[in-house]
Amino acid sequence: MGGVSIEGYAIVSRNGMLAGADGLMPDSLKFPEDQQFLDEEMDRAALLIHGRKSHEAQDNSHARKRLLLTRGGGSFSTTPIEPNIWLWSPQATAFPDVLKKLEITSGVVAILGGTAAYDMFLPFYAKFHLVLASGVDLPGGVPVFSAVSKSQPPATVLQEAGLKLADQTALNADDDLWRLTFLRESNA
Repeated sequence: MGGVSIEGYAIVSRNGMLAGADGLMPDSLKFPEDQQFLDEEMDRAALLIHGRKSHEAQDNSHARKRLLLTRGGGSFSTTPIEPNIWLWSPQATAFPDVLKKLEITSGVVAILGGTAAYDMFLPFYAKFHLVLASGVDLPGGVPVFSAVSKSQPPATVLQEAGLKLADQTALNADDDLWRLTFLRESNA
């Protein structure tokens, strides 16, 4: 994919969930420290990819190129459904073809979720930013990766996919909030 770098961004609960049982991100997973980081990172990304329930809902969202994953639909169309939003069915159009049609040859492609999107790009991440909200528990929630379980936390899933923990930063000690940055071992 040339000069394109695939990077994942997720905030999860202590048990590796990115959403509650209803499929939505609860307010308990929203922290100003993470929101500011995400907003700055999204401003520098060439393209954002997310599912129907995953979105960044930032002030600049309308100005950012975004692919909205869908299981339906045909081949990729360069006609956006809204300004800067295109529908993409991975079963119908290969990702390199989408990049070519959108004329994206370099920069960061940011994966924002949900589980299917995070799983799809697991073999391709150059970097993954995992924010762990250790003080939040979401029993019965939606996991960041389908392989997440009590014995398989998100960090282990990333490590088994060839990423290595490169940095661990405390974002908010009162909320036990940490950002873990993983790099593909060939990039570490």
